[in-house]
Amino acid sequence: MSIYRTMLFAPANDLRKVGKALMLNADGTVLDLEDAVAISEKANARNALKEALDLPRRGDVFIRVNSVQTEFILSDLLAAVTEGVKGLVVAKSESAEEIRQVDWLIGKIEKERGLPEGSMEIIPFIESANAIVNAFSIASSSPRVSRMFFGGVDYVLDIGTTFSKEGSEIFYARSQLVVASRAAGIEPPIDTVYPHFKDIEGLVADAKLVRQMGFQGKLAIHPGQIDPLNEVFTPTPEEMAWAQKIVTVFDDLESKGQAIFQVDGKMIEYPIANRARRIIALADQIAKKSV
Repeated sequence: MSIYRTMLFAPANDLRKVGKALMLNADGTVLDLEDAVAISEKANARNALKEALDLPRRGDVFIRVNSVQTEFILSDLLAAVTEGVKGLVVAKSESAEEIRQVDWLIGKIEKERGLPEGSMEIIPFIESANAIVNAFSIASSSPRVSRMFFGGVDYVLDIGTTFSKEGSEIFYARSQLVVASRAAGIEPPIDTVYPHFKDIEGLVADAKLVRQMGFQGKLAIHPGQIDPLNEVFTPTPEEMAWAQKIVTVFDDLESKGQAIFQVDGKMIEYPIANRARRIIALADQIAKKSV
């Protein structure tokens, strides 16, 4: 079970920022070869990856490669498919066919370099109206697809509007990603960055909203966002107490032949018990990360 409450971005060509990001408390760090890197610096960013991947780290490391539709994709994959990388974030993913192309290329590189076959994950970055329409086919395009990222900033530009704190303009897209992920049998998606990085109160409110919608975490663009996001996406003591109570009562009564019963005036059956077990498992995984 993977836990990614926070994914922090750092430009791959800035080793000072990379070194700092890798030692922060984010569950994952994304070394960026795309938007954070000027076109004139693309080659230098790819060359810097080897040194960056030798730096000390606390969480998993991913690399965001440029879109399949750009001239950079092959060079990016050759630089990024290597030991020490958990997976690749494919920028501006538009279709299942693009993901299958990346899957095929990764497989060839893994084989050539003696890497475990199928070990490299793919995370499609969903950033346009077309990608939202294709979300289910993208999510189910390859066994390597573990989860999807939502790029809300590019999405709102694509649909011709602006990013608001209320998020009404991205509610549909967010819902589509949650439903598509569940239908495809992959992990819940990870939500877009909150661009107002000094507004922690707004960040927390936005994170609570998307957690309720079914997201597992959010992307971060500033170190100050990490701890508040980790807290929002970690089960609260009240949630843990509820989950433990449900599981204890359910296991006892199920062993006696009951599958539906009441706890605190609410009907409890298998789906509710399974959610309680997921909360406990999530808390256990988070605890292991903290050791």
